[in-house]
Amino acid sequence: MKQKYLLIAAGGTGGHMFPAQALAEAMLKKGWRVRLSTDARGARYTGGFPHTTEIVQVSSATFARGGILAKAMVAPRILAGVVGMAWQFFRDKPDVVVGFGGYPSIPALGAATLMKLPRMIHEQNGVLGKVNKLFAKRVAGVACGTWPTDVPDGVEAGYVGNPVRAAVLERAGAGYITPGDYPMSILVMGGSQGARILSDVVPEAIANLPADLRQYVRVAHQAREEDHERVTAFYADHGISADVKPFFQDVPRRMSEAQLVISRAGASSVADISIIGRPSVLIPYAAATGDHQTANARGLVEANAAIMIPERALDSKTLAEQITAVLTNPNAALQMSNAALSVGVPDATARLVSLVEDLAQEETA
Repeated sequence: MKQKYLLIAAGGTGGHMFPAQALAEAMLKKGWRVRLSTDARGARYTGGFPHTTEIVQVSSATFARGGILAKAMVAPRILAGVVGMAWQFFRDKPDVVVGFGGYPSIPALGAATLMKLPRMIHEQNGVLGKVNKLFAKRVAGVACGTWPTDVPDGVEAGYVGNPVRAAVLERAGAGYITPGDYPMSILVMGGSQGARILSDVVPEAIANLPADLRQYVRVAHQAREEDHERVTAFYADHGISADVKPFFQDVPRRMSEAQLVISRAGASSVADISIIGRPSVLIPYAAATGDHQTANARGLVEANAAIMIPERALDSKTLAEQITAVLTNPNAALQMSNAALSVGVPDATARLVSLVEDLAQEETA
């Protein structure tokens, strides 16, 4: 019996790549052959993918960056990527193509559309990204990670949740140690975009905590490389124990050990928080397309699992007050932890796997 072949196409941010990794892990376990199509940016996130995943880099580009000349070259590069992918599919046809968004997913979805291959997309956020919106009416369906998701009229869409990596599922519902007069951990995650404001505000907010609370605080702060030195120096100058890095490879462990998470409201971060179950302060990225991070945060906020601070209202005093409110009220913190678990979808990967298998079955029926 011929081995089934899944082509996953995903863009260059963790928000796209982490759920793609979760699907790859699950399909490989089911005996499928899995290939990931991404670009150089996305390749930075492939370290956690199973080693049996075939990884190919495609020609793609975005209109969001670069000058006039760079923008003029976007369309030809994307077209070249589509043609190259179509040639690959002609020689080695996938049974299903799944796109997770981002410009690097255009070549695979474009080629699959031209060749009428079984295809679907997964949208992590509460608002369709530009590429997923482009293909929404050209695929079998849209699997939504956030509900409700704003989709065009006539598009077949259903809620599956956001798949999380195996390392996150291993920590699902990890016991929560409530705040108290002992070392407490705060995990700060800025995501791949717009993290600078957290590096500007969070250290000062923690420095402004009451002294009898601050003495117990330990910080794990994910900061951009250009902010690393100043953030590290600020914590050291104020006697705050902090581990500052551009990227944490062990986010699931750090989150499971945290009493509080301060984060952007990227879809993957929100999913991890809800699966592990931790109180959080969410600061949606104001420039996110369609304000989708506010939509992402809504489920946790409405469940009283998270405190949301709009970027325009974020300052060190406000944030210090919210941190204090959580870390000085262990009962409320525990309620927030349990509430986060109540909105999690731990079987999101299984739901998505079922859709992929159904799509492959329809093609052979």
